Amino acid sequence: MNFSYYIAKRYLFSPGSSNAINIITIIAATGVVIGAMALFLVLSGFAGLKDFSLQFSSYFDPDLKIFPSSGKTFTFTDTQKEKLAKLEGVAHFSEIVEERVFLEFVGKQKMSYIKGVDANYHNVIHTDSILVFGDWLTDNDFQIVAGNGISRELNMGVEQTYTNLLSIYVPKPGKGIPSDPSKAFRSEKAVNIGVYSVNEELDKKYIFATTGLVRKLLKLPEDKVTHIELKLLPQANEEVVIKGLQQIFDHNVIVKNRMQLNDTLYKMLNTENLVSYLVITLIAIIALFNVAGAIIMMIIDKKSNVKTLYNVGASLPSIRKIFLFQGSLMTVLGTVLGLLLGFIVIILQQQFGLLMITPSLPYPTRITVISFVVVFFTITIIGFIASLLASSRINQKLVS
Repeated sequence: MNFSYYIAKRYLFSPGSSNAINIITIIAATGVVIGAMALFLVLSGFAGLKDFSLQFSSYFDPDLKIFPSSGKTFTFTDTQKEKLAKLEGVAHFSEIVEERVFLEFVGKQKMSYIKGVDANYHNVIHTDSILVFGDWLTDNDFQIVAGNGISRELNMGVEQTYTNLLSIYVPKPGKGIPSDPSKAFRSEKAVNIGVYSVNEELDKKYIFATTGLVRKLLKLPEDKVTHIELKLLPQANEEVVIKGLQQIFDHNVIVKNRMQLNDTLYKMLNTENLVSYLVITLIAIIALFNVAGAIIMMIIDKKSNVKTLYNVGASLPSIRKIFLFQGSLMTVLGTVLGLLLGFIVIILQQQFGLLMITPSLPYPTRITVISFVVVFFTITIIGFIASLLASSRINQKLVS
């Protein structure tokens, strides 16, 4: 093996007998470098895009969220509150009462969801991060904070007085439609004191209110909630906390983490990442088979040397290993150089915003160890296979 490796290094770093061979070798090496760099850029770009897409969920979604196993609401007693407050790993929790409602403001209407939150909600979700105008909710049960999309659709700004009130309607439970349609709905009025913004979808979906207002609107008892949102301590074990929650609620609830709350988004991003990886890998395979062509041309160029090595006692497997090592070395060195160039490009993108999505927003990127590992092994394995196929062309007929 040392003999084959030594000869392979000499062949790799010494020029061939003709300019054509040298040009083919340079083209093959360049293909390896570009393939590795392109794959690294794609993986780093999608890692950054994933972080960029999910950062909005971190503003709005809690670490854990408790749902009823059946129906819309479940009971949350004082005893359960005490146990939850003492549960190891839980930093804060907030009671949530949520329902679909109909909104009307100065002649304009819209369907939406009202999310009633308690005074502890700002400890679970950083409301300062999503609030763009006005103030957050106080203990006044006749205030709401609307999404930016809802505010624009209803032409509803931040009101300083109670002159223009938002009417909130919810259907009364029961069967049939009463003769007087106005009796089919419960309604409350509130003033909009703030506007929040997370993303386009959520901005058009929710208005925030106090749990007192929503319970009054729904005629819901004080111990009933639709969800409970939790913030965990940094060192908390999520699985242990979930088991503790199930014990507190007698396994009558469903607990979801942030990834499960955004299951569709995670699947979409992972699928896009996989497809992009496969496409770039396919391009890399095509480029790396230039290595096989270069090795074959090198075998032809070194045909007389191969015969000499065979005649002085080198075996066919040893001679094959020379060109296998030559192709593998070319692939490894090209991959390392491609990774280095890709790393430099990503650093420049992060520092100077070479590629912009909007005039003020550079394309997001993130460098990860897994990107280096995936690129290195993908390119080197393909290069090894290409070199193996090329070196297998050396047979008894060639050396005789």
